[in-house]
Amino acid sequence: MSAGAVVVAAGSGRRLGGVPKQFRKLGTVPLLAWSCHALSRHSDISELVVVVPADIAAAPPDWLVGLCDSVVEGGPTRRDSVGLGIADLSGGHGTVLVHDGARPFLSARLIGRVLETCRDCPAIPGLPLTDTVKLVGEGGRVLSTLDRARLRAVQTPQGFPLSLLRELHEQAARDDAEATDDAFLAEKAGIPVRVVDGDPLNLKVTTGADLALAEWLVGSGDLEAAGIEPPGIETS
Repeated sequence: MSAGAVVVAAGSGRRLGGVPKQFRKLGTVPLLAWSCHALSRHSDISELVVVVPADIAAAPPDWLVGLCDSVVEGGPTRRDSVGLGIADLSGGHGTVLVHDGARPFLSARLIGRVLETCRDCPAIPGLPLTDTVKLVGEGGRVLSTLDRARLRAVQTPQGFPLSLLRELHEQAARDDAEATDDAFLAEKAGIPVRVVDGDPLNLKVTTGADLALAEWLVGSGDLEAAGIEPPGIETS
């Protein structure tokens, strides 16, 4: 069965100031265009919905319209925005990927790993931690040192059977529950979630330092070696 995809890009990007980070230029095109391009050209993705702030949804730029099937206004929280995005997908998909628009360097290999696994159960990409991790209590007091061999830094896209993710979001809306990622909703419902290998290049652009690193990667040649190509689009 075909897969749908939702890219969530409805945040204000206040930490970078001014223009929302997802619409800042990365290389020669907006940051958001990178992940939309990767998903729209993947052979197993047949529908792409992009969730953006209200003012962008009211008059989406031509380059964005050309990369996706639908542009949807986001909600006040990430969970609201994902719920609106998956509600806009047609019902013919067996699975759905939810991706953070602030992660521009999405490879076809990572998309494939998540899609292959999420046909059976929710699947999320994750990376092993290299730093020692401490559990800290009040006043900065260290409570314990966690076993980093069992910890993963989780990325997107996260993959789910579409009918399951819709049910989880509908229940979360009824409960007025929030979640920093969609896998948490499955965990809360007692549904097993599987971790697949993430991608070190699949970084999240949150701060100015992240944006500078992303710009460096664009010029480094590392992206091309990993099969990550810049979108060939024109923007005004």
